[in-house]
This record gives sequence, C-alpha cells and structure tokens, in this order.
Amino acid sequence: MLSKALFGRKKMSTVDTAWLRMDSEGNQMMIVGVAIMSQPIALDGLKEALTTRFLAYRRFRSRVVQDVTGAWWQEQEVNLDDHVVNLRLHDAPDGGCNKPALQGLVGRLSQQPLDPVLPLWQMHLVDNCVGEDGKVRQALIVRIHHCIADGVALVGVFMSMFGAHPDSQLHRPSEVAVEAAEENPWEQILLPITATTVKAIDLSSAMWLKSMRLWTDMPQMVGKIGQLGQTATKLALDAVKLTTMDSDSATRLKGKPNGRKHVAWSEPLPLSEVKAISKAYGCSINDVLMASVAGALRAYLRACGDTVDPACQVRVMVPVNLRKADGHQKLGNAFGLVPLVLPVGLEDPVARLREVQRRMDELKGGYTALVAMSVLGVLGATPKQVQNEIQNYFARKATAVMSNVPGPRTPLYMAGSQLDQVMFWVPQSGDIGIGVSILSYNGGVQFGIVTDDALARDPENIIRRFEPEFEKLVLLALMDEV
Repeated sequence: MLSKALFGRKKMSTVDTAWLRMDSEGNQMMIVGVAIMSQPIALDGLKEALTTRFLAYRRFRSRVVQDVTGAWWQEQEVNLDDHVVNLRLHDAPDGGCNKPALQGLVGRLSQQPLDPVLPLWQMHLVDNCVGEDGKVRQALIVRIHHCIADGVALVGVFMSMFGAHPDSQLHRPSEVAVEAAEENPWEQILLPITATTVKAIDLSSAMWLKSMRLWTDMPQMVGKIGQLGQTATKLALDAVKLTTMDSDSATRLKGKPNGRKHVAWSEPLPLSEVKAISKAYGCSINDVLMASVAGALRAYLRACGDTVDPACQVRVMVPVNLRKADGHQKLGNAFGLVPLVLPVGLEDPVARLREVQRRMDELKGGYTALVAMSVLGVLGATPKQVQNEIQNYFARKATAVMSNVPGPRTPLYMAGSQLDQVMFWVPQSGDIGIGVSILSYNGGVQFGIVTDDALARDPENIIRRFEPEFEKLVLLALMDEV
C-alpha cells in the first residue's frame, strides 16, 4: 500500500462529473460485467490480480469527494475486503442449471448503489454456477461507476488482469502506462482537430445552454455555421440533427423505469459465421449484428401480441469511442452517444439489414459523437437541474442504449482458470430502461440485455430471439436471396 504522504486529490473532469451526477432511482450509473470462469479460482488469486493490475491505477484507489468547486478524486488506502465479496449460489431445485439464479443476482446488483465512502467499484466472486451442460463454474460480477471510465476503457483494464496462458504471471503496469491512464482523454481527442472545429464545438454546446428550443431561426443559424468552414459546418449541422430529432415509436419497451432490473445473456455466436455472412451481404459485421437486434425486438413485440406496423422504429443510443489509439490505456470517459434508429417495422430480414446498413453509413464520418461528448462536458459544469433536463430530453427520444465492444480474440486465464464467457452492460440514463450489449471474445459474439421491471420482466424472451434472426440471414444467403 502507498504511504499516506503520497495521498492526494485530483480534479474530476466535467465529462466524468456529468456521469457521476446521473444516478437516479430508476438507473444507477454503473457498468456491470459478468465473467464466467471454467474452474474456480481462489479468493487470494483474485485479490492478487486486483492488487497487481487494478489498484495500480489511481482511480480505483480513490473515493469521490465534492465541494463547491466540483468533484475530486481523493486517494486513500484500499482494503480489498471492502470491495470483494465471495458467495455461493443456491442449488437449483432439480440440482441442475442455476443460470436463472445468477442472472437474478446480477439484476439485483445492477441497481444496488455503490458505497460512496469507498472507491466506486465492487466485485462478487460467485461459486457453484451450474451451466446448462451441468458443469460447475465460477462467476465474477463486476460493478464500476461510469464516472471512473467508459466501457471500452474498463473492459481493457479488466482484461489486463488475465494472462494469455494458464501459467501467466501478472506484472504491475509501467509507470508510463499508469500516468497515461490519468491523462485527460478530451485533450487527446482535440489534438488533431482544427481551431475552427473547436469553435464549432463551442458554438453547438453554447446553443444547448442558451435554450431548449428547436432552433426555428434556421437562416441565422446556417449563416453562423457557414463562417466556420466545411468541417465545422458538418459538425454544427450534426448538432442541429441531434437536438431536433423526433421521438421514436411508442412501444412497450419505452417508458419510465422503476429501478428493478432483469438481466439475460446468450450463448456466443461463432464470429467466423458472422464475418462470412457480412461478406456475403457486402456489409459490416456490425450491420449484421444490429439487424439481428432489430429483428429480435420485432419478434418479441409480436410475441407479446403487439401490432408492429411497417413504420415502427426503435432508436438506440450507441456509444462511439473517440480515443486516438496510442498504445496506452486511458481511463475517464471519451465517447459520444450516436442515435441509431432500428427499422423494427420491416418484416423482410434482408430489407431490414440493408436499411440498417444505409443508416449506419449515414452516421459514419459525421461528428454527432463528438458533439454529444462536448455537450456532456459542458453540462458537467452546469447546475445538476439543467443537466437533468437535457438528459431527460435525450431519454425521451430513445428506447435503449446499445454498446458493441470488441474483446480479445484468444482465450485468457486467471490463476490457471480459463475465462469462458464475458459480458458487460453500460448503464441506461434518464428514463431509458433497456440496455443491449454485444461483446466479442475468443472467436465468439455474445448478446446481453438488461431490462427494467416496468417495461419487460422477461429479458430471456428477447435474448433468445437474436440467434434465430441471425440464422434467417444465413438461410437467405444460402438460398441466394442476397
């Protein structure tokens, strides 16, 4: 442990502050993960990995303190017994699979607040997890507050606790890596951006704070934008689109959450098959996955007896990583939310895929994510009530948050045990009550979903529809219906 003389405090960025203040009764701003280990690991083995890799980073050793000047990271001594809980699942009544009990535990923990007097993370090591194959495994449930970092950063840090071989020895990250993790990712993002573009970011953010009107004086607006140059014009026009988008269709999945969560995840799809189908259709892997999500939501709504007309659309807010790749892990939040409207009303799977592809192509090359992050940074410095109003404005326009995080392509190990499956969920903000996650690992792609009790109590009935929707695209490709 560090001596108390080395303890200090560091100002929290306004973007991270915005996430800190988003906790509500309906949604806790925690990134929640589940890692399934092939064989049980000892509690001491987990603590060793945490001490070596996790606690090397200041934020996992710091609690959050707030005063009139804002929020700060206050470093303190960490007792791992305060952060690591070892427990055992109850046996299933028939002695078989108890995955529903594990999913129920994850759902309850996803809305249980973290202790504010401690660094904002906790892990549960869960024994006696019996899978559908009858094998006994161990699960590690991870909860980390979003103010510490975003999903991409946290998956990277979490995966660093694992080695590439069963007998891998973990080493503390270098001082260079540790210091780089504390750098402000927002400054890194702005380095390649021209002063004119930065001016446009400031313009779009300031407009948010002046008013929540839908910018009816467009001639004057366009005149101002035109003075900023082509790149900045595109950026500012993306800001206009972001703030003037219509609400998506009213379905049973849209409404005010009550804070009771339900979680489910699928068995992995072979990534090689997804790649082959994307190649057959001439689209990206992401297009195929998003189209499968749209099909699964459509199938679920119809199974519930709802009418799904051709115009039905479900908007999902998709986090887009804005970091510049430089080989060093950066903590903090460096992403923007991009609105993707899923064509849930289209019955034909191929037509649905083509429309998803078209909409994804429209979003590529734009600046919506950059605008969204800049606005969030400004809101983190405003009164909390102002932030809540604008946050709820966005929430009313969308139904779900959906993340897609690439993970390691080869198997990982901790204390000699292989990591079999891993899934992470990003939190839903405002009145959004549905979260969908896609994560690739070791040649597989896994879907996960978290739903609020007020909207859907049976997420397993949504998750089990992802694979059949993908298989429809496989079948049509084999039938030369591409």
